[in-house]
Amino acid sequence: MFKTIEKYFSRKSAGRLVVESFLRYGISVQPDGNAYCGGIELAPAKVGRTLGVDRRVVISVSKQIAGHEDLLAIFARLQPRAYVGESAHKLGFDSIEISADSHATGIIAAVTGILAKNKIAIRQIIADDPDLFPDAKLNIVVNGRLNARTLSEIRALGMAEKITIK
Repeated sequence: MFKTIEKYFSRKSAGRLVVESFLRYGISVQPDGNAYCGGIELAPAKVGRTLGVDRRVVISVSKQIAGHEDLLAIFARLQPRAYVGESAHKLGFDSIEISADSHATGIIAAVTGILAKNKIAIRQIIADDPDLFPDAKLNIVVNGRLNARTLSEIRALGMAEKITIK
């Protein structure tokens, strides 16, 4: 996917910033050349202001995506997702934030195995894409609160660089 995008947008351009933001936030571009968050059409001026680029860059990128079949095939299917990790505590849940080598294997399996063994249900898992997020993290929201034993087992994992409970 990223090779396809890089073919059209250079690494340091304002257009590249817009494209990466669309991917990061799940903003789709439809054949009409407009950007959407779910079914809500986004105003290019407001998107541009938020990203620190001119609205014309947002319009140009959206039209460029809509005009290329391979780009449109990617961006027309993007969807935003609610992340409740920052609100988890207020909802009665705990959220585990894990920093680890984003290209290592087994971290999700190890943590979810510990949670399953301790009969703790998972409400949400979000793993940042390391190509979009330089400081990628794994976030797991669990149903209820973590007990001390489960927390201790998760913290004992050698593959995690940092574990934060929110």
